[in-house]
Amino acid sequence: MAHRIGRRKNVKKGFQFTLMVVGASGLGRTTFINTLCDADVVPKRESDEPEMAHVEEAIKIKPYTVELDEDGVKISLTVVDTPGFGDMIDNEYCFQEILGYLERQYDDILSEESRIKRNPRFRDNRVHALLYFITPTGHSLREIDIELMKRLSPRINVIPVVGKADTFTPTELADFKKRVMEDIEHHNIPIYNFPYDPEEDDEETIDENSELRSLLPFALIGCEEEIMVNGRKVRGRQYPWGIVEVDNTQHCDFAKLRFALLSSHLQDLKEITHDYLYENYRTEKLSRSADNLSD
Repeated sequence: MAHRIGRRKNVKKGFQFTLMVVGASGLGRTTFINTLCDADVVPKRESDEPEMAHVEEAIKIKPYTVELDEDGVKISLTVVDTPGFGDMIDNEYCFQEILGYLERQYDDILSEESRIKRNPRFRDNRVHALLYFITPTGHSLREIDIELMKRLSPRINVIPVVGKADTFTPTELADFKKRVMEDIEHHNIPIYNFPYDPEEDDEETIDENSELRSLLPFALIGCEEEIMVNGRKVRGRQYPWGIVEVDNTQHCDFAKLRFALLSSHLQDLKEITHDYLYENYRTEKLSRSADNLSD
């Protein structure tokens, strides 16, 4: 009962949620973020100058905060973009920068928790989920994909997605998704797979989570432009062979992923971050400190 009362209070005052978006340039990260928020949150990158094409740009970590209203529930959403990821020959620096950013947010909480007097204005900037954009190669996961998800999954809920999924036919997309999930299983990568307990959870939860799990990796198509389809405006792209609608669940998984992130699974992602991922980090860090003191 106490949990339910707490949840009602949260709904009243709103939620704070932080989402990190990682993937190589050209996979539609910026368009996805702007489509997710239904606003120009991330400015479009200016076209590269030919004479600068050979210059490698280091990864940057850029948080953007936007206030959303989802069916009367206020959400303060921070999206952390990572331009420059995967653009270098050696991506070790990228891995370290992202991991360092995630752990710094945990360190801030750890420091705040150990204060005698807490700061009432302290903002919890822990990142609750990471959308990893897989390049739509049509083959399987690349080494960089495996390495990133393996290294970051102990610190964050990793959710794999396929960027620019409209480059595939439906059959090609289904085959690619299957191969990606086989690779994830083969390499024992603990992604966020919409967990449920068949013995404890109700039928509705099991069905909902089973369906979301079956969609992994989510196929995304980003588009901020609106076009007319049968007399109504929709977000989508017009191709010679037809129209792809961003919010149509028959065309891509955007709408279902958005609902999971900002509604149905928002609280679960936050709880796993606090109760499991952060607690593991805290235990590791305090154990190291104790070991150093005893040496």
